[in-house]
Amino acid sequence: MTTSPIERAADSFAAELARHRIGRGLSKKQLAALMGFDPSYVSHVEGRRHRPTEDFARRAEAVLAASGAIWQRFREYDKLRHARTGARHREPPLPGQWLPPGTGLVVERELATLTYADDGYRCVIRRELYNAGTEPVTRYLVRVAVDRYPNDPGRSNRHHRVHPLTFAELQLRAYRNEGSEREPMRWRAKHDRDAVKEIWLLFENAEGRFPLYPRDRATIEYAYRVGREKWGPWFQRAVRLPTRHLAVRLDLPAELDPQVWGVETSLSAEEGPLRTQIQRHDEDGRARFDWATDDPPLNARYRMQWRFRTRPRDDEPATSSGGGRASDRMRGIGILQRGDDLLRQPARQFDLTGEGRTAREVVDRLSVFLARLDELHPFSKGVGLAAPQLGLGWAAALVRPADRAAEPIVLLNPRVVDSAAETDEQYEGCLSFFDHRGLVRRPLRIDVEHAQWDGSRVITSFEYAMARLVAHEIDHLGGRLYVDRMAPGVPLVPVEEYRETGNPWRY
Repeated sequence: MTTSPIERAADSFAAELARHRIGRGLSKKQLAALMGFDPSYVSHVEGRRHRPTEDFARRAEAVLAASGAIWQRFREYDKLRHARTGARHREPPLPGQWLPPGTGLVVERELATLTYADDGYRCVIRRELYNAGTEPVTRYLVRVAVDRYPNDPGRSNRHHRVHPLTFAELQLRAYRNEGSEREPMRWRAKHDRDAVKEIWLLFENAEGRFPLYPRDRATIEYAYRVGREKWGPWFQRAVRLPTRHLAVRLDLPAELDPQVWGVETSLSAEEGPLRTQIQRHDEDGRARFDWATDDPPLNARYRMQWRFRTRPRDDEPATSSGGGRASDRMRGIGILQRGDDLLRQPARQFDLTGEGRTAREVVDRLSVFLARLDELHPFSKGVGLAAPQLGLGWAAALVRPADRAAEPIVLLNPRVVDSAAETDEQYEGCLSFFDHRGLVRRPLRIDVEHAQWDGSRVITSFEYAMARLVAHEIDHLGGRLYVDRMAPGVPLVPVEEYRETGNPWRY
């Protein structure tokens, strides 16, 4: 039975550690790996087989972002431990944030600037480094990643396989700055992939070596270029070293009327908006967007995104589906857009005994367009198309589930005859209103009566994702759009800000 104050304090530390680890959804081995310890170490500490050390407590506090709770439990334990032993010698204090194993570097300040011009993007990263370790630092790892279509991973992968990023086009330059001195730094490739380059910046050049020694500071700066055909509308910074201050600047042409927003993620939180505001300043035809934060947590990621309201000259605009506004692409292949009168008119029912050929021609045309759509956009949630969206006033629609290999379901003269009382709300898009997404409540099951090719009628039950897709298309045949079913006052989300592109429905 635990009775002594120091044992109770050790129990409290282990319990606090376990509570935050479980709350973050991490196993003991996963947490140990993030902290840089042997896989069994966290298990030993939580099981009281190892006593916690100051280094362990600081690392756990930083990785689990425990708001000081883990560190407070350690201080209580440590105070009792030293009071009991009367030890005069204590472990030397560590810097304010824990240092990842194998490095003693701290980024005291970082300024990352991305500038867009006619020839593409130029990125300049400036970092003020401090060596808080015990060994000289002779190299520094940097990462350059591109993603032409950030909301469409499959399309980006295909694009970069055909148009890979190359070291030659980067024109990478790196320097170490000390006062008025500016020493060029050599570099060496570590990893070379189609869309990602990892590079060692070396603290050396043809004149000699200049390591960053313990307790010394230095500012490094590196710059590279990427053509606009390979760079999508985003700029992300990942916190891989303890960082005191992080600042990001976007420098964009004001004539393109840029709109900028940002998101952040961390080990302890899902993606959400930036906690501090982006500031805009216009000068000399440029729109500059500045954002900064202090003491960002390790492994956090901060992404600034933008869209140009005015199309860049000779460029493919940055949208989730590429090529102008999303609705313009749909309109360009012949899909009617919101505002067209035909979309508000109820479709005409087929008399399949005498209009069977017409029905097959309409369905064939829908099939051709469905195949064409797959070339323009990934429909990971499934897709449907109704005849009125092609300017055909007939009661026919095709609906294909998320599995592209599945055959589309043909709906002729459909009507909903029953539905479940249980409903859910999810975001829907529409080929006829493709610039936005809207939150729509629908039943989790619907029963649909529809015609066969011979004119006979059947009833088919659809559930979950297919129920939503089918209900959406039947609405089209009745002259309704999904916006008609949205709750009053609920705003539409521009497709550029919609975060679930590429993800399946959630049930």
